[in-house]
Order: sequence, then C-alpha cells, then structure tokens
Amino acid sequence: MKYTALPQDFYIENRKKFCSKMKPGSIAIFTSNDEMPRNADAFFDWKQNSDLLWLTGIDQEETFLILFPDSPNPDLREVLFIKETNETIATWYGHKYSIKEANETSGIKNIVWNNNFESFSKTAVLLAENIYLNLNEHDRADTIVPTKQYRLVIDIKEKFPIHTFFRAAPILHRLRSIKQPIEIETLKKAIAISEKAYHRILKFIKPGLMEYHVEAELIHEYISNSGNGHAFQPIIASGSSACTLHYVENNKPLKEGDLLLVDTGCDYANYNSDITRCIPVNGKFSARQKEVYDAVLRLHRLAIKEYLKPGVILQQYHLDFGKHISEECIKLGLLKAEDVAKQDPAKPLYKKYCVHGISHHLGLDVHDSGLRWEKLEPGMVLTCEPGIYINDEGIGIRIETDVLITENGCIDLMANFPIETDEIEAIMNS
Repeated sequence: MKYTALPQDFYIENRKKFCSKMKPGSIAIFTSNDEMPRNADAFFDWKQNSDLLWLTGIDQEETFLILFPDSPNPDLREVLFIKETNETIATWYGHKYSIKEANETSGIKNIVWNNNFESFSKTAVLLAENIYLNLNEHDRADTIVPTKQYRLVIDIKEKFPIHTFFRAAPILHRLRSIKQPIEIETLKKAIAISEKAYHRILKFIKPGLMEYHVEAELIHEYISNSGNGHAFQPIIASGSSACTLHYVENNKPLKEGDLLLVDTGCDYANYNSDITRCIPVNGKFSARQKEVYDAVLRLHRLAIKEYLKPGVILQQYHLDFGKHISEECIKLGLLKAEDVAKQDPAKPLYKKYCVHGISHHLGLDVHDSGLRWEKLEPGMVLTCEPGIYINDEGIGIRIETDVLITENGCIDLMANFPIETDEIEAIMNS
C-alpha cells in the first residue's frame, strides 16, 4: 500500500454500528471483490469492495467476513478469513497479510485462512435465525457481471433456503454516508493532492499539447504524493468535447482559443476527491467563455449557500435547482423567458444545456453510498457541480468542488482552489 492505514478503532466502531442495526439472532456475511481477468494471464487493476473495506480495513483479495454478535459460540461472533500466503505467492506477487497484520489492521481477534470459510460459515449459519447478505445496490449501478457478492448470495440462499434473509446494503448506505472525523481527514488528504495537481496543470497547459499530456501530469502528481492513482477515469475535454459528459478518449490537441474541461480526482487510501475546472488553453478567457463561466460560478455558489445543508433532500434539490439553471440560460440568450413560462414541467427546456444532477455523495466511492430521498445530515460529503454545455458554440463548463455538510450549512473543502477567471488567468500567465 502507498498510504498510511486508518486506525483499527475506526473499523471496530464501524462493525459495532452495523451490528447494532441487525435484528436479534442474525448473521451477516461479506466478501471482497473479484480479481477480474483481462487477457492472457493479466488482470484488471483490483480494488477492494468498499463495504468490506469500511468494516475491516483489509485491502486484499479473497477475503471474507462473518459478523454474528448473538452467536452462542464466542469464536463465531467476528471472524475474518484471509488468503493464506506461501513462498511462491510471495515470490511472484509480493507480501500478503499475516494473521498478526490482519489483526492489527482490523481489530478482529479471530482470523483464519480462507480455505476454512465453507466449514465456519455453515456452522455459524445453522446457529442463526436470519442472514444479512450484501450486494451493490447503488441506484446508478448497471452491470451484467455475476460478481463475487452476487455468487455468494446465490450460494448461501441455495444452501440455507428456509432461513430469513435481509439486505445489508440499506444499513451500510446510511452508516457510510455519515463520514467520521478520520474519514474527513483522509478525504482532505486526497483533496490536497488534487490541489497540487491542479496548480501543476495550470502552469503546464498551452496550445499544441495533447489532452493526454495533461492526463499524464495529473497521474504524476497523484502517485508522487502517495495516492493510489486516478479516483476515476479522468475527463480531459477540450473544445466541444467538453459537451460530452463522460468523454474519456483524451486524445485531441489543445487549440488556441479553446477551453479545456478537466474532471479528475485522486484516490488516497481508497478515499476520493472529485474536482472539475475549466481552463483557457491560451491562458485567457474570451468574453463569451467568461460570460458562461461566470453563470456557472453563480449557480455553484448558490447551491453551496442555499441547498447543501441539513434537512435538504438531494433528489428534491436537483429538481428545484432547475429553475436557477433556466434563469442563467435566459441571461445567456440560450432560452427565452416566454418559452420557459410555457414549458412542460416534465420536460424543462434547460435540460438541453444541463442534463446531470448537481451533487452526489463522495467517499470510498466517487459516487458514494447515500440515499437520494433522505435528508442531508451533518458529516456527509458531497460534490457541488453545476454545468452549462453549449454544443453549438463548442463551450462546455462545469465547476465542481467537494463540500462537507455541517450543522450550519456546508464547508467547501476546495475553497483554496483558484476558481475565479482572473485567478486562473493570473496563475497561468505568472
């Protein structure tokens, strides 16, 4: 690992919180993510299942966890299963957790090799009344891959069909959405690395470079500062490419007079930053670019001041915020007030210029656990990212920062990042 591990007390407390939400007589079973084959004998880069990581801190494949707080057998109340290493594995793939190291990381006392999972889980399940199982229930998830979590659910339900089953995901979504102080500090480290990367590219960007040159500068800064790498596939979109929301080809030249939209983030200790800025390739915004940029900046500041605070329902905020986007589109000459007044509320006209939401939860996942129809609470971390995209003019602008919800509103965790057009120009031309 490139990062400093979080303290075991954090994971001990997380497991206590989860177990307190389980029904009496219940067992919960979790597993790590698959190693996904690529081609030949290669695998895609591996990342731990975020729920298992939040419960244990174990950042390693082929891991299982059993939580059974009411077990009559004390040895089955908390069991962690890890991959048994040997000299061959160490020679080819490097160090794996020892029993002692897994205990020091997770705070779990009963740690056994994962070849014992079948026998342990059967013994434990037969003592339980209910079984909590976990799947990726993020409402934007869309996958046809039968994941390790999915296969485990099918296997357990086939072996124990007359137990009562419950979903672990709703409990974890609520718990994980409220960030603990150590998580906020870790997120701040990811954000601080992103700030270094942002300043690096402001000094670097100029006409004649390629988008992928900027991508290379970002990854250099992330890895140099002990980040795991990109939090997600970065969007380095110049000119009209910025109007494609998830443009990731990053293979076009940076041209004189174009804007460059950079949507990026650093993964530090598996926690993610997420920032978007729009940068004039030649170091100077045109009058129209500045006009659109300032409109988006007004929306950004309005969302932080009026919407990102306790008690607000995220999905309702997205619906209500459309009227402000409409107002800015009218000021920019993109829409007519009389047309907006007559529009079908189910098909608002501003959607031509902004189709995405304004905020999402952030943490161990870039689109982190959180429930869209429940109220925001202190301790949640979200993005704020309004945008306006004018395909006909080759202008796509999104301004994104990460914010912490507090009792009195929110704190912009990226408040020190240059955001005004004159600030950006001054750094680029210094």
